[in-house]
Amino acid sequence: MAERLYDKDTKIDTVKTDPVFGGHGRLLFPVNGAYMRGRTLGDLRLAWYSCIDPDETVEIVNTLRRRAEAGQTIFYDIYTDREKAADPAKKDTGLFFFQGKPGKRFAVCSAGGGFAYVGAMQDSFPHALELSRRGYHAFALIYRPDAQAACEDLVRAVSWIFAHAKELEIDTDCYSLWGGSAGARMAAWLGSYGPAAFGGEDLPGPGAVVMQYTGHSRITAQDPPTFACVGEEDWIADWRSMERRLKLMDRMGIPTEFHHYPGLSHGFGLGTGTAAEGWVQEAVSFWEAQM
Repeated sequence: MAERLYDKDTKIDTVKTDPVFGGHGRLLFPVNGAYMRGRTLGDLRLAWYSCIDPDETVEIVNTLRRRAEAGQTIFYDIYTDREKAADPAKKDTGLFFFQGKPGKRFAVCSAGGGFAYVGAMQDSFPHALELSRRGYHAFALIYRPDAQAACEDLVRAVSWIFAHAKELEIDTDCYSLWGGSAGARMAAWLGSYGPAAFGGEDLPGPGAVVMQYTGHSRITAQDPPTFACVGEEDWIADWRSMERRLKLMDRMGIPTEFHHYPGLSHGFGLGTGTAAEGWVQEAVSFWEAQM
């Protein structure tokens, strides 16, 4: 029997309602549909994002589908049924899991979306898939689109991963947080202040933060090693502001690496086929240097 796969002509609603995803297919796309355009995977567009590659979109949903059909768990709740009943917004949260090799470290990827929606299909799923291909366990967080609530969800996700690390065969040492735009702010805030500051357990902070295109400028002495990149034509996050922050961190003795790319605007994701292509491997190498 031939394998059934999605393609660029597959309707988004078909993916969202596919039983293979156990009811979580709707979270693959923005819960608030006002920030999304397109009826098919090939014409998906997300607010504030550029360089959306339909081939990557199709690859992501097909990868998750194959893994689900093979019996792998691809989604984990971070809140209990009781917690979701008390706060219905928590029903729209969770972790999509891109499994790596046993015993490898983990990363949590948080998409941007201006704290109005979660642009995971461009800004966290592609990153998580790439990390898993390099053997690392990667989680793409679907969070409540509010700055405070989002940080609470990120902390809850990290706490959940630590609590289930043994059964998932994950090494929790020197984990990394990845994020773009609003997701980058989340990663930076958690890196600066630690999980306990946002209601989480007293767990270690990340060994590295990987940030894309954000105007976040605050610095603390506790900031972890940080990799950042941005496009030179970004109308939201000026590359000079990002560079300035990392230079200050470098002067404080915090390891940093910064890249800016000509011709790119906000939300380029993996940057496939652009001046930014290959930045993910550079970021992975930076993370590995902190291990």
